[in-house]
Amino acid sequence: MKIESATGTKSQVYHDAANIRQAVFVKEQGISAKLEFDGLDDQVTHYVGYVEHQPVVTARIRHLGQTVHIQRVATLNAFRHHGYAIGLLQRVIAEMPPKSHLELNAQATAIGLYERLGFEQTGEPFEEVGIKHVKMVKNL
Repeated sequence: MKIESATGTKSQVYHDAANIRQAVFVKEQGISAKLEFDGLDDQVTHYVGYVEHQPVVTARIRHLGQTVHIQRVATLNAFRHHGYAIGLLQRVIAEMPPKSHLELNAQATAIGLYERLGFEQTGEPFEEVGIKHVKMVKNL
């Protein structure tokens, strides 16, 4: 898998990330496009994993000081369970500054994925966009 990243919304990487998010979050999971595309995309770094030149997995990274928020992790349905999300997130984690504090809100169905990467659940489950989530953290 080839992984590319770009900041802002004026790149092919962003266009590919947006298409994956539209397919997974809006069409498949029924999340409102207004909630999914929250106006922050121009301020974050987008990552996309490509398999044979096809975009299949994405995530976006938002830096807030020493805290790094990992958001919008999505894999196209036909490419799930092949390790693409783990591979993409390993790359993201490897690029973070030392002593970063990583945070994410994991959908309940994805908790195991993040635990394999060393994230730990904190706090109680909560609902976001109609889906059960948990906050997870990892310190580098």
